[in-house]
Amino acid sequence: MTSNFWNDRYSENKTVYGENPNEFFKEQLLKLKPGRLLLPAEGEGRNAVFAAKHGWQVDAFDYSEAAKMKALALAAENKLMIYYSIQDISDLTLPVSAYQAIALIYVHLEVSVRKRFHTQCVQALKNDGHLIVEAFSKAQIKNTSGGPKDDTLLYDVEDLVDDFKELKISVSSPENIRLNEGPFHQGEAAVIRIFATKPPLL
Repeated sequence: MTSNFWNDRYSENKTVYGENPNEFFKEQLLKLKPGRLLLPAEGEGRNAVFAAKHGWQVDAFDYSEAAKMKALALAAENKLMIYYSIQDISDLTLPVSAYQAIALIYVHLEVSVRKRFHTQCVQALKNDGHLIVEAFSKAQIKNTSGGPKDDTLLYDVEDLVDDFKELKISVSSPENIRLNEGPFHQGEAAVIRIFATKPPLL
């Protein structure tokens, strides 16, 4: 999907995925000591604003200008500061050992882009840094609660575990949940949840 598609979607709707954080992201983040957090493909800023409220220094990006404007407006409304840039994951280079946590919340990518980007995410984590992932599994193709309609953009647990094999993975589970995240994530959903930590000597 192009940046024009997302600009239109974010511009035409008051909210796309709501203003509350993703539940798995919220649950895992609250267990961690705040530091610098990266939120790729962050959309309207719901997770960024939640993290900033809890003391995190937030770097977020998307390739939609409309999403950025809404995210910064949400942060301002809450009297919070987040750093939000316009980036395209396909040609992005992340800084090495820069983040205490990275959260990939419904970041769906083509295989070649995914593998390259996930490798960069591992490298961008500090030692003892944490990775939080929630994404649609291939079983989501039969549901109407959101996500790509292209099977190649949906994930298997095994693929993600292999992408992040250099990390210590403590959660890697396919789950069936009920989504309630704005008008575009509603209903029964098949997701994959991952929580992992970068070993100190990696």
